[in-house]
Amino acid sequence: MSPELVAPLLGRQQDILRRALSDKVVRIKELAAEFGVHEMTVRRDIDLLCEQGKLLRVHGGAQLLDKSSEELSQSMRAGQNVEAKERIARAALALIQDGDTVALDASTTSLALARLLPARRVQAIACSLDAANALAAGGLPFLMVGGNFHVPARSFVGAFFMDTMQRLHPDRVFFSAKGYTADTGFTDPHLPEVGAKQALIRSGSSVVALLDSSKVGRRALATIATHADINTLITDTDLAPDVRGRLEDDDIQVIVAP
Repeated sequence: MSPELVAPLLGRQQDILRRALSDKVVRIKELAAEFGVHEMTVRRDIDLLCEQGKLLRVHGGAQLLDKSSEELSQSMRAGQNVEAKERIARAALALIQDGDTVALDASTTSLALARLLPARRVQAIACSLDAANALAAGGLPFLMVGGNFHVPARSFVGAFFMDTMQRLHPDRVFFSAKGYTADTGFTDPHLPEVGAKQALIRSGSSVVALLDSSKVGRRALATIATHADINTLITDTDLAPDVRGRLEDDDIQVIVAP
């Protein structure tokens, strides 16, 4: 399932898919009450999603097809806050100099940067299939670090990945997170991803966090990095004065992408 199949859906249909990802089974009556629409409207939405192979009808509602759940999760993640991620990626590109070695985590924001990297004469380190495909399409020389394949992020994690990263020393590391607060730092709910991102961050001479504003103020299960681990934060809207003040007090450069 490609991202293009998800993008044309109505907002309500996107919400139905998100609910199916978390609840497994969605009920027509409950959805109609939540959205404030007639049950027939929800039924038509579900019929469309079933026709597209995303849902399977069950009595009183529908459920997500097991074979499509991981692909759908990745596709919907890639389709969120696209404009903000592209702005952040362009601001990140401005930090990169010809001759740099650049390492990218498996986030969709780093993927947006991977698509821009051919504008620089650099080498890259990729940790995900999607970034590798983008770099290959751009004709950029890159090293792909393997390991255990983590399906939700289409990334590589585990002991082999972390051991390899210990031997690499990129000039700049770019990563993102599911959440950030000044107290907890940068967080992620997937523990395999946490370990991989930490190894990536430790390898870099300069570490740049790419964080769209929807992540600020949120907290996920485990901390990836704290203020002490990063040099620069790029986001798409200005931060609250107290948050920005704490970052700058810790000598972190804050860039708001134009």
